[in-house]
Amino acid sequence: MSVIVLSDHGYVNGGQAKIAIESALHLKQHGLDVCFIAGVGPVDERLVQAGVDCHSIAEHDILSDPKRIRAATRGIWNTAAARTVAACIASRDPNLTIVHTHGWAKALSPSIGPVITDLKCAHVYTLHEYFLACPTGGFYHHASAEICTRRPLGFDCLTTNCDARSRSHKAWRVARQAVLTTVGGLPRNLREIIYLAPEQRSIMSPFMSTDARWHLLPNPVGTQPSERLAVEHNEIFLYIGRLSPEKGAEVAARAARLAGVKIAFCGEGESRTAVENANPDAMMLGWLEPDELDSWVRRARCLVFPSLWYECYPLVVADALRIGLPVIVSRSSVAASSIDDGVTGLHRTAGDVAAWADAMRTLQSNEIALSFGQAAFEAGKKLLDYERYIRELVSIYEKVLSRKYGAAAEARSLPA
Repeated sequence: MSVIVLSDHGYVNGGQAKIAIESALHLKQHGLDVCFIAGVGPVDERLVQAGVDCHSIAEHDILSDPKRIRAATRGIWNTAAARTVAACIASRDPNLTIVHTHGWAKALSPSIGPVITDLKCAHVYTLHEYFLACPTGGFYHHASAEICTRRPLGFDCLTTNCDARSRSHKAWRVARQAVLTTVGGLPRNLREIIYLAPEQRSIMSPFMSTDARWHLLPNPVGTQPSERLAVEHNEIFLYIGRLSPEKGAEVAARAARLAGVKIAFCGEGESRTAVENANPDAMMLGWLEPDELDSWVRRARCLVFPSLWYECYPLVVADALRIGLPVIVSRSSVAASSIDDGVTGLHRTAGDVAAWADAMRTLQSNEIALSFGQAAFEAGKKLLDYERYIRELVSIYEKVLSRKYGAAAEARSLPA
């Protein structure tokens, strides 16, 4: 079996790229022919050393490119990306080749749509975000700070300035979405969809083809430690992630100040000043190296995930459960489905500072922190590690190939 992995970025800059890169590495280790195509380089050196066939399209994504006209043009239609994907498909046996897309909106563009859905190969698409339906990718109205329920590209959508940047940027996003749904052929031509949590399917199914097949496969986590984190002895409420308005960091800062608890923020972003103003006592750590982050996680009593939008399946929440760290999570986030309210953590209404402060006070109880931590650690045992994830992923690949090509695809993909 050959697997062509598509990712906007060739290096780890978030959960989406991490899953794409790590899965490519593990697929190669299991003996598959793996091709990794990144819209933006450099490509992770581990992929090169593992013998993965690596390709990088450009040096900048659409946000970092200093040439704005080029960025706008490539963001709508990246011809080089389409050609690279097509060439990699053409060099392999179509009966045993599957194209797995992890993202396109930051670099690869709608140009890959006609290529990955062509009858010459099978495809799988993982829903890491919502760009297939929503022009801004999040079903979120940044101006009003609330989840958007308008019909994408409908009259209300077209006349609403919901973009985090400007009206002109929203207009560009709408133009890109129009290209995606017409000449790009997405999402209507997608037939095999991997989703990370049940809520994602509910959110996205109205926009997908009725012929699409859905495969539930949560993101994997690392190996579970032999002992849980003794959170009942810790004091710090920890936030990990980008500091942007829709992530709710300011809500967490205000709630911690109201509750009188210690809180630390690992991350950077445009909301840093707002977070500092909301809670002058908050510890602002910035982005940390893995070892540094691990040391702060080990000092944490609870993880806070106050996202104001749907979000998808954040790795940070799964990693918290893996080590026995309770989580306070927004009800509206897809992450809520992985937290058993009152057992492994607490659900709270997004944006409600008083409710979040109450949840933090609840976790101040050593008895409750211990109970939640033990339950979280047990829940973590049920999460997929990379070995199980790859075997389930390959099983999905085999089903997809079998449906598309029948007996011609019945070759063993994993060595005995």
